[in-house]
Amino acid sequence: MGDEQQDQLMRWVERVATFCVEEWGLPPITGRVLGWLMICDPPEQSAGEIADTIQASRASLTSNMRLLTTIGLVRKVRRPGDRTAYYRIEDDAWHKVVQRKLDSLSAFGDIAEEGFALTGREGAGRIKAAQESLTWLRDIAVRNPLKH
Repeated sequence: MGDEQQDQLMRWVERVATFCVEEWGLPPITGRVLGWLMICDPPEQSAGEIADTIQASRASLTSNMRLLTTIGLVRKVRRPGDRTAYYRIEDDAWHKVVQRKLDSLSAFGDIAEEGFALTGREGAGRIKAAQESLTWLRDIAVRNPLKH
């Protein structure tokens, strides 16, 4: 791979990282790992390869890989006869991200319903607006389920 193509890939990885920071509050390294694992070839990479590519320390990478594997976005794989652990992004990683977001919004919808019941007319318009938006989003998700 040429330097120009590698530079373009790394700029894209950085865009993924920026999105993850701004939209989800994740550390930049976590976004870089996700971005790299989405486009790397081969799709399985060792911790050393990932660290070298995204220019991260091994210690920082280790804690981020633990987070990503714990939440089910990345999985550790082994190759027969090779003691090195490799990582790859789960095929359904983005489905999991979206589903978790929908679940959290649904949970807030339940909280909004409780608030509506507690306040009666006072504050009802503001709570109702939140509840309607969340119901709308839930209904879209039910009518158009993600396929993975």
